[in-house]
Amino acid sequence: QVRLGESGGGLVPSGGSLELSCTTSGLQFSLNTMTWYRQTPYSTREWVGTITPGGGATYADSVKGRFTISRDNSRSTLYLQMNNLKPEDTALYFCGVTIWGEIKRGQGTQVTVSS
Repeated sequence: QVRLGESGGGLVPSGGSLELSCTTSGLQFSLNTMTWYRQTPYSTREWVGTITPGGGATYADSVKGRFTISRDNSRSTLYLQMNNLKPEDTALYFCGVTIWGEIKRGQGTQVTVSS
């Protein structure tokens, strides 16, 4: 069974930084493309960025230059380094992997950026 668990969220002031982690089990992590998403109570799920098994990453325009996705295949863990955070980054962040066309995701970790 695929399991994903996010951690590292919290309350930070505008301009601050956070690093989120996503631990995984039940999948061949090193072979899978992994994605970070975020969602607020008032919006649909927003794509944040994706990293390939080889480490190549792409980002949404809203976070490009501020967020960095990385992975540690030896630990089956995905990371999201977030710098220069803005109030509009406030959301529930979760990691996901698409398996047989279905997005498997964790419970998410809340990030709140105060102005």
